[in-house]
Amino acid sequence: MFSFGAETLDSSLASIGIALGVFALVVAVIALAGRLRGSRTIALDATLAITGLWLVLAAVSVVIFVVKAFTVDWAEVPGASQVQIDWPADLPCSRDDGGDSPAASTPTLRCSSAALSDLTVAHASLGLRMLAASSQISTVLLWTIPIALLAIVCFRTLRGRAFSATLPRTLTGGAIAVLVIGIAHDLLGGITATAALREVFSPSDYAWYPSTYQLTVTMLPFAGALFLAALAAVFRHGIRLQQERDALKRENETLADDTRGLV
Repeated sequence: MFSFGAETLDSSLASIGIALGVFALVVAVIALAGRLRGSRTIALDATLAITGLWLVLAAVSVVIFVVKAFTVDWAEVPGASQVQIDWPADLPCSRDDGGDSPAASTPTLRCSSAALSDLTVAHASLGLRMLAASSQISTVLLWTIPIALLAIVCFRTLRGRAFSATLPRTLTGGAIAVLVIGIAHDLLGGITATAALREVFSPSDYAWYPSTYQLTVTMLPFAGALFLAALAAVFRHGIRLQQERDALKRENETLADDTRGLV
Protein backbone atom coordinates (compact mmCIF):
# COMPACT_ATOMS: atom_id res chain seq x y z
CA MET A 1 0.00 0.00 0.00
CA PHE A 2 1.28 3.45 -0.93
CA SER A 3 0.29 6.28 1.41
CA PHE A 4 1.63 9.84 1.34
CA GLY A 5 0.46 13.10 2.83
CA ALA A 6 1.24 16.66 1.81
CA GLU A 7 -0.25 20.13 2.14
CA THR A 8 -1.09 20.34 -1.56
CA LEU A 9 -2.80 17.86 -3.86
CA ASP A 10 0.00 18.14 -6.44
CA SER A 11 2.63 17.05 -3.92
CA SER A 12 0.56 14.06 -2.78
CA LEU A 13 -0.11 12.95 -6.36
CA ALA A 14 3.57 13.41 -7.22
CA SER A 15 4.61 11.19 -4.31
CA ILE A 16 2.12 8.51 -5.33
CA GLY A 17 3.35 8.79 -8.93
CA ILE A 18 6.98 8.32 -7.87
CA ALA A 19 6.09 5.25 -5.79
CA LEU A 20 4.12 3.71 -8.65
CA GLY A 21 6.94 4.55 -11.05
CA VAL A 22 9.49 2.76 -8.86
CA PHE A 23 7.20 -0.27 -8.67
CA ALA A 24 6.77 -0.27 -12.46
CA LEU A 25 10.55 0.03 -12.88
CA VAL A 26 11.13 -3.03 -10.71
CA VAL A 27 8.63 -5.02 -12.77
CA ALA A 28 10.25 -3.81 -16.01
CA VAL A 29 13.73 -4.85 -14.82
CA ILE A 30 12.46 -8.33 -13.91
CA ALA A 31 10.73 -8.66 -17.29
CA LEU A 32 13.85 -7.47 -19.14
CA ALA A 33 16.04 -9.93 -17.27
CA GLY A 34 13.67 -12.75 -18.21
CA ARG A 35 13.65 -11.71 -21.86
CA LEU A 36 17.46 -11.62 -21.95
CA ARG A 37 17.50 -15.17 -20.58
CA GLY A 38 15.10 -16.21 -23.28
CA SER A 39 12.39 -17.10 -20.81
CA ARG A 40 8.91 -17.85 -22.16
CA THR A 41 7.28 -17.40 -18.76
CA ILE A 42 8.13 -13.77 -18.05
CA ALA A 43 4.78 -13.07 -16.36
CA LEU A 44 5.22 -16.02 -14.01
CA ASP A 45 8.85 -15.08 -13.32
CA ALA A 46 7.90 -11.49 -12.48
CA THR A 47 5.00 -12.57 -10.28
CA LEU A 48 7.17 -15.07 -8.41
CA ALA A 49 9.88 -12.46 -7.83
CA ILE A 50 7.42 -9.83 -6.56
CA THR A 51 5.56 -12.27 -4.31
CA GLY A 52 8.89 -13.51 -2.95
CA LEU A 53 9.88 -9.96 -2.08
CA TRP A 54 6.48 -9.43 -0.43
CA LEU A 55 7.00 -12.54 1.73
CA VAL A 56 10.42 -11.34 2.84
CA LEU A 57 9.07 -7.92 3.78
CA ALA A 58 6.14 -9.53 5.61
CA ALA A 59 8.52 -11.71 7.64
CA VAL A 60 10.62 -8.66 8.52
CA SER A 61 7.47 -6.78 9.57
CA VAL A 62 6.39 -9.59 11.89
CA VAL A 63 9.83 -9.61 13.53
CA ILE A 64 9.71 -5.82 13.96
CA PHE A 65 6.26 -5.96 15.60
CA VAL A 66 7.41 -8.64 18.04
CA VAL A 67 10.60 -6.76 18.94
CA LYS A 68 8.71 -3.49 19.39
CA ALA A 69 6.29 -5.13 21.82
CA PHE A 70 9.17 -5.81 24.23
CA THR A 71 11.54 -2.89 23.58
CA VAL A 72 9.39 0.26 23.41
CA ASP A 73 6.95 1.78 25.91
CA TRP A 74 4.30 2.79 23.37
CA ALA A 75 1.76 0.84 21.35
CA GLU A 76 0.26 1.47 17.92
CA VAL A 77 -3.41 0.48 17.93
CA PRO A 78 -4.88 0.02 14.43
CA GLY A 79 -8.42 -0.82 15.55
CA ALA A 80 -11.41 1.36 16.44
CA SER A 81 -13.58 1.69 19.55
CA GLN A 82 -16.77 3.62 20.23
CA VAL A 83 -16.34 6.38 22.84
CA GLN A 84 -18.85 8.87 24.19
CA ILE A 85 -17.02 12.11 23.38
CA ASP A 86 -18.19 15.52 24.56
CA TRP A 87 -19.09 17.64 21.58
CA PRO A 88 -17.87 21.26 21.43
CA ALA A 89 -20.03 23.68 23.42
CA ASP A 90 -20.73 25.87 20.37
CA LEU A 91 -21.94 22.92 18.29
CA PRO A 92 -25.76 22.79 18.21
CA CYS A 93 -26.75 19.24 18.95
CA SER A 94 -29.28 17.40 21.06
CA ARG A 95 -28.94 14.36 23.28
CA ASP A 96 -32.70 13.95 23.40
CA ASP A 97 -34.27 10.99 21.59
CA GLY A 98 -36.51 13.40 19.67
CA GLY A 99 -39.79 12.16 21.13
CA ASP A 100 -41.21 15.21 22.96
CA SER A 101 -38.42 17.74 22.47
CA PRO A 102 -39.27 21.20 21.09
CA ALA A 103 -36.90 20.62 18.17
CA ALA A 104 -38.47 17.29 17.26
CA SER A 105 -39.96 18.71 14.04
CA THR A 106 -36.82 20.53 12.91
CA PRO A 107 -33.51 19.11 11.63
CA THR A 108 -31.25 18.64 14.65
CA LEU A 109 -27.80 17.11 14.94
CA ARG A 110 -27.91 14.17 17.32
CA CYS A 111 -25.04 14.09 19.83
CA SER A 112 -23.75 10.54 19.97
CA SER A 113 -20.63 8.44 20.37
CA ALA A 114 -17.72 8.55 17.97
CA ALA A 115 -15.11 6.02 16.88
CA LEU A 116 -11.50 6.57 17.87
CA SER A 117 -9.12 4.63 15.63
CA ASP A 118 -5.44 4.34 14.69
CA LEU A 119 -4.27 5.27 18.17
CA THR A 120 -0.77 5.53 19.60
CA VAL A 121 -0.67 5.01 23.36
CA ALA A 122 2.45 6.20 25.18
CA HIS A 123 3.71 4.39 28.29
CA ALA A 124 1.52 1.41 27.43
CA SER A 125 1.58 -1.75 29.51
CA LEU A 126 3.27 -4.89 28.22
CA GLY A 127 -0.10 -6.60 27.83
CA LEU A 128 -1.41 -3.80 25.64
CA ARG A 129 1.78 -3.77 23.56
CA MET A 130 1.53 -7.51 22.97
CA LEU A 131 -2.15 -7.19 22.08
CA ALA A 132 -1.37 -4.40 19.60
CA ALA A 133 1.45 -6.48 18.10
CA SER A 134 -0.93 -9.42 17.69
CA SER A 135 -3.42 -7.19 15.88
CA GLN A 136 -0.73 -5.85 13.55
CA ILE A 137 0.66 -9.32 12.86
CA SER A 138 -2.82 -10.61 12.02
CA THR A 139 -3.13 -7.81 9.46
CA VAL A 140 0.18 -8.80 7.86
CA LEU A 141 -0.77 -12.49 7.80
CA LEU A 142 -4.20 -11.82 6.34
CA TRP A 143 -2.70 -10.03 3.33
CA THR A 144 0.30 -12.37 3.06
CA ILE A 145 -1.56 -15.68 2.84
CA PRO A 146 -3.01 -15.00 -0.66
CA ILE A 147 0.41 -13.73 -1.80
CA ALA A 148 2.07 -16.90 -0.48
CA LEU A 149 -0.49 -19.07 -2.29
CA LEU A 150 0.12 -17.13 -5.51
CA ALA A 151 3.87 -17.70 -5.11
CA ILE A 152 3.27 -21.44 -4.65
CA VAL A 153 1.09 -21.59 -7.77
CA CYS A 154 3.72 -19.75 -9.83
CA PHE A 155 6.56 -21.90 -8.47
CA ARG A 156 4.82 -25.20 -9.18
CA THR A 157 3.70 -24.02 -12.62
CA LEU A 158 7.26 -23.09 -13.55
CA ARG A 159 8.38 -26.54 -12.37
CA GLY A 160 5.71 -28.21 -14.50
CA ARG A 161 3.71 -29.44 -11.52
CA ALA A 162 0.74 -27.08 -11.59
CA PHE A 163 -1.86 -29.86 -11.69
CA SER A 164 -0.81 -32.02 -8.77
CA ALA A 165 -2.77 -33.17 -5.75
CA THR A 166 -0.65 -31.00 -3.47
CA LEU A 167 -1.92 -27.70 -4.85
CA PRO A 168 -5.67 -28.18 -4.09
CA ARG A 169 -4.80 -29.23 -0.55
CA THR A 170 -2.61 -26.13 -0.20
CA LEU A 171 -5.41 -23.88 -1.44
CA THR A 172 -7.89 -25.52 0.92
CA GLY A 173 -5.51 -24.95 3.83
CA GLY A 174 -5.12 -21.34 2.72
CA ALA A 175 -8.91 -20.92 2.69
CA ILE A 176 -9.12 -22.16 6.28
CA ALA A 177 -6.24 -19.91 7.32
CA VAL A 178 -7.82 -16.84 5.70
CA LEU A 179 -11.11 -17.54 7.46
CA VAL A 180 -9.57 -18.07 10.90
CA ILE A 181 -6.98 -15.28 10.73
CA GLY A 182 -9.48 -12.91 9.09
CA ILE A 183 -11.99 -13.34 11.90
CA ALA A 184 -9.21 -13.00 14.49
CA HIS A 185 -8.01 -9.84 12.74
CA ASP A 186 -11.46 -8.25 12.90
CA LEU A 187 -11.92 -9.16 16.57
CA LEU A 188 -8.40 -8.15 17.64
CA GLY A 189 -8.85 -4.67 16.18
CA GLY A 190 -11.85 -3.81 18.33
CA ILE A 191 -10.51 -5.59 21.40
CA THR A 192 -7.14 -3.83 21.21
CA ALA A 193 -8.64 -0.38 20.66
CA THR A 194 -11.10 -0.73 23.53
CA ALA A 195 -8.45 -2.14 25.86
CA ALA A 196 -6.14 0.77 24.95
CA LEU A 197 -8.78 3.41 25.64
CA ARG A 198 -9.74 1.74 28.91
CA GLU A 199 -6.11 1.82 29.95
CA VAL A 200 -5.83 5.51 29.06
CA PHE A 201 -9.21 6.70 30.35
CA SER A 202 -9.28 4.79 33.64
CA PRO A 203 -11.00 4.67 36.07
CA SER A 204 -14.29 3.47 34.64
CA ASP A 205 -16.23 6.58 35.72
CA TYR A 206 -14.18 8.77 33.36
CA ALA A 207 -16.33 10.53 30.78
CA TRP A 208 -14.53 8.99 27.78
CA TYR A 209 -14.14 5.50 29.24
CA PRO A 210 -15.50 3.00 26.64
CA SER A 211 -18.26 1.09 28.36
CA THR A 212 -18.61 -1.63 25.72
CA TYR A 213 -16.45 -3.67 23.38
CA GLN A 214 -17.67 -2.77 19.90
CA LEU A 215 -16.65 -5.88 17.94
CA THR A 216 -17.31 -6.39 14.23
CA VAL A 217 -16.62 -9.29 11.91
CA THR A 218 -16.62 -8.27 8.25
CA MET A 219 -17.45 -10.42 5.23
CA LEU A 220 -13.89 -10.20 3.86
CA PRO A 221 -12.61 -13.40 5.59
CA PHE A 222 -15.63 -15.38 4.36
CA ALA A 223 -15.34 -14.03 0.80
CA GLY A 224 -11.60 -14.74 0.69
CA ALA A 225 -12.04 -18.25 2.07
CA LEU A 226 -14.86 -18.96 -0.38
CA PHE A 227 -12.75 -17.77 -3.30
CA LEU A 228 -9.78 -19.96 -2.32
CA ALA A 229 -12.03 -22.98 -1.73
CA ALA A 230 -13.59 -22.50 -5.17
CA LEU A 231 -10.14 -22.18 -6.72
CA ALA A 232 -9.08 -25.40 -5.01
CA ALA A 233 -12.17 -27.12 -6.45
CA VAL A 234 -11.26 -25.86 -9.95
CA PHE A 235 -7.73 -27.25 -9.68
CA ARG A 236 -9.06 -30.51 -8.26
CA HIS A 237 -11.46 -30.83 -11.21
CA GLY A 238 -8.65 -30.01 -13.66
CA ILE A 239 -6.43 -32.69 -12.10
CA ARG A 240 -9.22 -35.25 -12.39
CA LEU A 241 -9.77 -34.38 -16.07
CA GLN A 242 -6.05 -34.63 -16.76
CA GLN A 243 -5.87 -38.03 -15.05
CA GLU A 244 -8.84 -39.28 -17.08
CA ARG A 245 -7.27 -37.98 -20.29
CA ASP A 246 -3.92 -39.63 -19.46
CA ALA A 247 -5.67 -42.91 -18.63
CA LEU A 248 -7.59 -42.80 -21.92
CA LYS A 249 -4.37 -42.06 -23.81
CA ARG A 250 -2.66 -45.04 -22.21
CA GLU A 251 -5.60 -47.30 -23.08
CA ASN A 252 -5.50 -46.13 -26.68
CA GLU A 253 -1.75 -46.75 -26.88
CA THR A 254 -2.17 -50.21 -25.36
CA LEU A 255 -4.98 -51.01 -27.80
CA ALA A 256 -2.87 -49.80 -30.71
CA ASP A 257 0.04 -52.02 -29.62
CA ASP A 258 -2.26 -55.04 -29.28
CA THR A 259 -3.80 -54.61 -32.73
CA ARG A 260 -0.61 -53.63 -34.56
CA GLY A 261 0.45 -57.25 -35.04
CA LEU A 262 -2.98 -58.31 -36.26
CA VAL A 263 -3.02 -55.98 -39.24
